[in-house]
Amino acid sequence: MKHGQKMNLPYMPAAVIFDMDGLIFDTEALYQQAFQAASYAGGHNLPTALIQSTIGVPWVQSRLLVLEQMGADFPVDQYGRDVTEHFTLLSTTQLRLKPGVIELLDILDHLKLPRCIATSSSHSTVWSHLTAHGLVGRFDAVIAHGDYVSSKPAPDPFVVAAERLCLEPSLCLALEDSFNGVRSASAAGMMTYMVPDLLTPTPEIHSLCTGVVTDLHAVSMLILMASGALNVS
Repeated sequence: MKHGQKMNLPYMPAAVIFDMDGLIFDTEALYQQAFQAASYAGGHNLPTALIQSTIGVPWVQSRLLVLEQMGADFPVDQYGRDVTEHFTLLSTTQLRLKPGVIELLDILDHLKLPRCIATSSSHSTVWSHLTAHGLVGRFDAVIAHGDYVSSKPAPDPFVVAAERLCLEPSLCLALEDSFNGVRSASAAGMMTYMVPDLLTPTPEIHSLCTGVVTDLHAVSMLILMASGALNVS
């Protein structure tokens, strides 16, 4: 399937499950800047490829990636604290919504479709981001770090999200921007759409997706068409 080729949802979803970083908020680029800034400030010179490999990966796993490449003597915990400090500073002034978020949430309100966040971030981070953009209360549930056994790419976050909404995963539409997120949602059995942020889908990722679209405006159009609210001849 080529990028943007899927023009219709296979069926109308009973709920929409959102990733957060890189999908609702333009935070993945900020995390990359924070990783780089902490690397430069500490004189660590982490390879760009290593920093890019942390996209969509929780810190527990990123920490292992850093140790594997930089060696067991690398001061990884101090580095992690430095990354967090840089990210916090960046997010206070540069946290932005991804295009189409508000429009999509408004459409879900109109159609009375439940929605949930399934993220590797902490509840405190989710709350902070939602509060900053007035989105508290616009999601029926938040599944964050600590709510499941295994992080993405394991299916657990999406399985738990479906359980929280009292739905079968196969009835849900999952929206993801990262490779591990797509792997997770697909493994959970959800209709999975990738909305690429920093990563261009590979053949493997295409094979796991029901579709790939450019932004959340396109997701809105797909849901409106599936609901019958928008007829396209």
